Amino acid sequence: MDWPVSVALAQSVPELPTGTDWSYEMKLDGHRMIMWRTDDGVRLQARSGRDVTAAWGDLALAGHHLPAGTVLDGEAVITTEGGRISFEAAQARAASSPTRAHRLAARRPAHYIAFDALQLPSGDARLRPYSERRAALLNLLAELPAPTPIQAVSATTGRDTALTWYNTLHNQGIEGIVAKRTTSPYRAGRTGAWLKIRHADTIEATVAGYTGTARQPRALAVRLPDGRIALSQRLTTALATRIAPRLVPQSGRVYTQGGDAYTPVSGEIVVEVAAGTTRHAVVTVVRLR
Repeated sequence: MDWPVSVALAQSVPELPTGTDWSYEMKLDGHRMIMWRTDDGVRLQARSGRDVTAAWGDLALAGHHLPAGTVLDGEAVITTEGGRISFEAAQARAASSPTRAHRLAARRPAHYIAFDALQLPSGDARLRPYSERRAALLNLLAELPAPTPIQAVSATTGRDTALTWYNTLHNQGIEGIVAKRTTSPYRAGRTGAWLKIRHADTIEATVAGYTGTARQPRALAVRLPDGRIALSQRLTTALATRIAPRLVPQSGRVYTQGGDAYTPVSGEIVVEVAAGTTRHAVVTVVRLR
C-alpha cells in the first residue's frame, strides 16, 4: 500500500438505515488519522495526506506495539478533565509545533480510536468485507500491551442501541453515528456503504456562490453566522432545481478559507442549513428560504 492512502468518507443522511446488514459506530469529535506501522517505525497521516507524526508523538510511540505491516484508520481524540472528548484540544494539538505538542501531550495525552484495518501483516485488507476487517481489528488490538491509548471504536449491530448512543452521549463528545454495511469493502471517497447522522443546529445563511454550473449547481458556498464561507455538501436534485433560477453569477473565482473554489453570485439568497454544533465542519442545505 502506497503512502498516502485515500480515505473512505460517510454520506450524511437524515436517519440511520435499517436492516440486518448494518453495523453502527460512534462518531467521535477528533482528528481523522491513518496509523502506519512500517518496518522502520510509525507514521501518522491526516485525512488530507499530510504527515502529522510530529504533532502526535504519543500515539506514534504507542503504535510501535502494532505488528509491522499494519495500517489502521481511526480518530485521534483528546479528553478533558471531565472525560469529555474535546475537538478544541485536538485542534490545538494538530496545529502545534513538535515542542509545544510534546508539552500538550504531557498534560493531555491523546487516544487513537481505530475503526478500520486497511492493511494487516498478511496483506491489503481493503477488499475484505467490513465484518471481517472489524473482527481482524479487534483481534489485533487485543494483543496490545495494557494500558494502551489505541482502542477500537464502540460498535453495535442494534439500531436502537445506536440511537440511544446518539441521543444520550452528545455532551460527552459523541457527535453522531456512522452506519457501515457489513458486506462492504473499504473504498475511498463517499459511497452508500458508509452513512452518518450527526447532531446539528439549523441556521440561516446567505449564499455567496456555487460550484458546478449556474444551471446545475453542485454545492453552495454559504456565509455562516461567524462570517466564514463554507462549502455545502452536494445539493439534492430538488434543491438544485429550485435554487438555480436565482443564481446570478459574477465574474472570477473565489476561495473559501478551506481552499475550495467557487463562482460568486450577486443578490441575497437565504437558505437554511444544518451545520455541526461543535464546529461548522459539514454544512448541508436543508431548504431555500
